Amino acid sequence: MPLLKSVNNVKRFILGNLTKKIGNSGKICLLTLLDKEDVKKVLIIRPNHRLGNQLLATPIVQDVIDTFPNCKIDLLAKGSIASIVFYNHKNIEKIISLPRKPFNKLFQYCLCWINVRNQHYDMVINVVSGSSSGRLLTKLSNAKYKIYSDDENGFLIKDADNQHIAKSPVCCFRSYLEKGGISFVGKVIPSLDLHLSAEEIARGKELLNELIKDKEQKTICLFTFATGEKCYSSKWWEEFHQCLKSKYTHFNIIEVLPMENVSQIAFSEPSFYSKDIREIGAVIANTAIFIGADSGIMHLASSVKTPTIGLFSITKVIKYTPYNNNSKGLNTNELSIDELLSEIDKIIICCHKDSNVNCSNV
Repeated sequence: MPLLKSVNNVKRFILGNLTKKIGNSGKICLLTLLDKEDVKKVLIIRPNHRLGNQLLATPIVQDVIDTFPNCKIDLLAKGSIASIVFYNHKNIEKIISLPRKPFNKLFQYCLCWINVRNQHYDMVINVVSGSSSGRLLTKLSNAKYKIYSDDENGFLIKDADNQHIAKSPVCCFRSYLEKGGISFVGKVIPSLDLHLSAEEIARGKELLNELIKDKEQKTICLFTFATGEKCYSSKWWEEFHQCLKSKYTHFNIIEVLPMENVSQIAFSEPSFYSKDIREIGAVIANTAIFIGADSGIMHLASSVKTPTIGLFSITKVIKYTPYNNNSKGLNTNELSIDELLSEIDKIIICCHKDSNVNCSNV
């Protein structure tokens, strides 16, 4: 194991143990009655730089907006991705960006913490309970209402939604506010949402049309890359691709390429490469279905409302699966390629029945 990774693991272990008691039920300010108009300024904390993790924070941001329509939100994140992901979220007033390498920019890092302490917030929400810095920042803030997003608080119902990394903070947020008399009965958990503009989607369609031969046919979008052990081998992808191509002769197939500009199917389909996350999302938004391994791009596809098939072999399906818009996570350790294609068939059929998803509109 590389030295840096070992040091990071030790750091996480120490900080995790030091902060796990922060925000326990004895220290939480329980609500008796809450007026929605009292919550005007909210801080949401998600100190992670990865694309997927920022996209997975969009449901809690949307749920806060739906609950407190007139509130202004500050978002604390790491790196520069958040400013791209939340570009069109109108209620977000400020993004506080922690440096990705805090020891290289220690002054900037400390300044962010000081700003959190000095700013008045009505409510602070730590998105991921396992984040030591998130828990510390929540504790450090001077907000009246602090949500640490874990079941130590005794608010969460043990169900599948609570195990999903995007749904769990929404469940905690809602459970907390129900103590203050706010009801969420009948309200579904928001989807991931990049909030693409009409202009961005139109541009995505132009870019897609430059790639495909038959403009009348729907398009299947593949993403064959993923980090580390989540990445399927070229051999697996080539077999899957050939079966897919043979079965869906009435579809165009394109491949969205990763930053590394590599292809597990040897660039055998028209490919799209861009370093612009919103542009990639806009192209995917104009396709009928997305198929790819668990990755930031998989969550990007989910966030632009394209029916998304997530392929899982290492990470937990229940924790990261794409949801809503006829999306589904599939465990490839349990399913053959033929069975995967059968699942894709089901989604395509559902798309034809549902006019609210891309399959019926592309």
